[in-house]
Amino acid sequence: MSLRSGSRRVCGSKLLRPQSLANGSSNLRAATRWQRCQGVATTANAERVLFPGALNSEFTNSMDFLRPSTKKAIPTYRVMDQYGEVLDPAYKCDLEDEEALKLYRNMVCLSIMDLLMFEAQRQGRLSFYMVSAGEEGIAIGSASALSPGDVVFCQYRETGVYLQRGFTLDDFMNQLYANAKDHGLGRNMPVHYGSKELNIHTISSTLATQIPHAAGAAYALKLQNQQLPDTPPRIAVCYFGEGAASEGDFHAALNIAATRQVPAVFICRNNGYAISTPTSDQYRGDGIASRGAGYGIDTLRVDGNDIFAVRRATQEARRRALEDGGRPVLIEMMAYRVGHHSTSDDSFAYRQRVEVEDWKRRDNPITRMRKWLEGKSIWSEDKERELRSSLRKEILVAFDKAEKMKKPAISNMFKGVYENPTEEQKDHATELKDILTRYPKEYDVDHHEGGVGGLDELLETKS
Repeated sequence: MSLRSGSRRVCGSKLLRPQSLANGSSNLRAATRWQRCQGVATTANAERVLFPGALNSEFTNSMDFLRPSTKKAIPTYRVMDQYGEVLDPAYKCDLEDEEALKLYRNMVCLSIMDLLMFEAQRQGRLSFYMVSAGEEGIAIGSASALSPGDVVFCQYRETGVYLQRGFTLDDFMNQLYANAKDHGLGRNMPVHYGSKELNIHTISSTLATQIPHAAGAAYALKLQNQQLPDTPPRIAVCYFGEGAASEGDFHAALNIAATRQVPAVFICRNNGYAISTPTSDQYRGDGIASRGAGYGIDTLRVDGNDIFAVRRATQEARRRALEDGGRPVLIEMMAYRVGHHSTSDDSFAYRQRVEVEDWKRRDNPITRMRKWLEGKSIWSEDKERELRSSLRKEILVAFDKAEKMKKPAISNMFKGVYENPTEEQKDHATELKDILTRYPKEYDVDHHEGGVGGLDELLETKS
């Protein structure tokens, strides 16, 4: 169900509970039923059977194949419409004005940074970049509902998650330039951020690998939550696109998360395209949410342009993830990828420009929240102009500073694997230093900290 075709407004925050779909009046918990069904044989007059592979299935003499196309699509939860009007009069925003303004500021900051960095790449000052246009509300809204201790696994369009959790503009620029202050010391390509301090694992280009990693981390957190009952419980949160949900890693991760009942929240950004492949060519089922139900996972579909719906859904998902020792939750966030997949992509080769312009004009998370703020009389055109001007200056200052900074010392290419350098590594470093010294014109390394001398510390270290 796409946002374009869906006209039904859903204002409740009810998550799809797969175990509640079974017929019958049994109130047994799903885990208990699974335990009881093993090895149970039916009696002659039984109306239903507990097969080891099914839950409380009724017998029937009617052969009716399940046809998903005849069923209603999973509804999409939202709090406010594209005009910034709250749909449910009973809804009470849990944000103070200053908190709401911070969320808005971060969304605007993200959009301005995306624009400037995209232009910088086109100027040849960056090698690569990916924008989040149209999806700012998903990243920032969901991140605002998490605990700082929660362990986060991102894909590559979650810049807003980092921003909301405290990643600074300097941190972003240092990573994009792979300079000496980059947390990864130049070992990763641009926009593949990571932060141990913020409990966010470093992004990997390999599609979907973070999903089983998150399931495994959630299992470890489940054990930790049990062993340390006096410390605040934590969950694992995993972000991915609907294209990644076509990988085998997605299915393996959700299955083990469900069977192990781990405290994890899986957030799928369904933005309509997996690079150049539209969702119509990716799957025939009802989006990604329908898969959560298939794996026995609490599931919800959310309007990703509605930051309040995103935030509220994530809050509830986190609460459920910690219930009864842990359980996984899947949220499918619906949005539209306004920008190109990356700076290496020209999306107008596979979609019409008018389609993109229509989405830009009609609805996006930033304008929707701005209308809400203006409706509360806490925002105005003058404040908007001032905010955008000041943010642009802040971003450009950080950009200019990072661009002028030197690259990490060459010795870093040998570090991070062994606690101390091995003799073989030292031999390689010695050979490298010899080549760099003999051919200085061919290998200009003065833009690295210490130049050729940057290898000396490594060579002097005891193995």
